[in-house]
Amino acid sequence: MNKPRFVYFRGEFVPFEQAKVSVMTHGLNYGTGCFEGIRAYWNPQKSELFILEMRAHFERLKKSAHMLYMDFSESVDELCRLALELVKKNDYRENIYIRPLVYMGDELIGVRLHDLHPELAMFCVPMGDYVKTSGLKVCVSSWRRIDDNAVPARAKITGAYINSALAKTEAVKRNYDEAIFLNPDGHVSEGSAMNIFLVRDGQLVTPAVNHNILEGVTRRAVMELARRELGLETEERSIDRTELYVADEVFFCGTGAQIAPVVEIDDRVVARGEVGPVTLKLMEAYRRAVRGEAEAYLSWVTPVYQERKIELPAMPAHNA
Repeated sequence: MNKPRFVYFRGEFVPFEQAKVSVMTHGLNYGTGCFEGIRAYWNPQKSELFILEMRAHFERLKKSAHMLYMDFSESVDELCRLALELVKKNDYRENIYIRPLVYMGDELIGVRLHDLHPELAMFCVPMGDYVKTSGLKVCVSSWRRIDDNAVPARAKITGAYINSALAKTEAVKRNYDEAIFLNPDGHVSEGSAMNIFLVRDGQLVTPAVNHNILEGVTRRAVMELARRELGLETEERSIDRTELYVADEVFFCGTGAQIAPVVEIDDRVVARGEVGPVTLKLMEAYRRAVRGEAEAYLSWVTPVYQERKIELPAMPAHNA
């Protein structure tokens, strides 16, 4: 992966090589941090880079940080300004991924969240497909999805992603592409780092938010696309493991995963073992929406180089 030229670090834009943290940093030692993943898509016909759902991601970052007593000072408006300036400084003309990160920057030993000081960093890098979109072969993981009463599942907490890493590596070592988590009650939760949808008898189904899922920005977008483009409402409910095996279609969705069809689960072919018609239509609608090609969804994207006028307050000076 190509390294960025500039990153936002400790209140200023600096060359990538200068953004360093100590080995004693609390966030590094204890996983006390939270993050977001934001995609931006290059549209060569319009010579424009479109950032997808930027405000929604930063709103979720603020909520994740709040759960960890990490109420940092930058507002959502300021975070949007920083992201736009960062992307412009790096001058990308390709699909990219923006990673804002808030972490406890104190250099000390001690497991806690109180009396610590959050720091904000942000970088962006080129990114293609995170997982293949031609059809995934997946397994149900032996690892359970973290419970919200153990680690907040609806927050993107850095330390919590060891749960995802264990499931993903187990799947790959067993010659699968991806993993599906069950929650502690044995119901379907999500993929290693993405939400999951099923199609059954013409009905779109996804696990409800109380099944230890991340409340995905892309998940919400898929539900809106299904309603507006296909006339399909989404049922949010419990899904049993065996329901995966009898589904007509299955797909993952997420900022990284985009919309990624699943064609095999636990060595059982999903329907005919090919990408289904509902998934295909959603993939095409999503492809057009995120690249600024669909008038109905222009509110989802923010152009970088020919930026629309948006009402944001002037960004205050930061202390170095």
